[in-house]
Amino acid sequence: MLKIITGNPGTGKHTIAQILSKKMGIELVDINKIAIKEKIFERKKGSLEVDVKKLKKVLDKMPSKNVLLVGHLAPYLVSRKRVEAAVVLRRSPYELEREYKKRKYDNKKAIENLGSEILGITYYDAVKNFGQDKTFQFNTTRKSIGSIAKKIESLFRKRNAKVDKVDWLALILKNKDLQRFFPY
Repeated sequence: MLKIITGNPGTGKHTIAQILSKKMGIELVDINKIAIKEKIFERKKGSLEVDVKKLKKVLDKMPSKNVLLVGHLAPYLVSRKRVEAAVVLRRSPYELEREYKKRKYDNKKAIENLGSEILGITYYDAVKNFGQDKTFQFNTTRKSIGSIAKKIESLFRKRNAKVDKVDWLALILKNKDLQRFFPY
């Protein structure tokens, strides 16, 4: 059964997955690297657009024993029956906004990712595709990578960890920042 780490760009997926892979002695499989290796993408305006159907077929053939799968597309690529546990990493849209500026995301890409994080799209899709009993979320905002990795390791090993409740929409409404993140 697969262990999955997913979430929007900038939430810490790859960093935490690398730590967990080493600590737990499990193989790390990066969805983005598979898409690139298999040439299952197109370059569009400086970013990669992945052919999800083709990538799903490649992942379906991959063994799932003792594997940690990481990537923001995981909820759309893996069937529920292959998933042991899926962790969705979440991060404050205010921090993500700064991160996307550092990464030089164009405005459209940043707004799409921020909107997705605020509305909890990845978490919703993970719950929908993997089930509430297999999907857990952790807020990485202002927390050390080590502490988050430790919580997730506990979840993966013992199915025991305190998960976080995340509601960014309430936060941005409270701060009167709806127009800032949804300028449509």
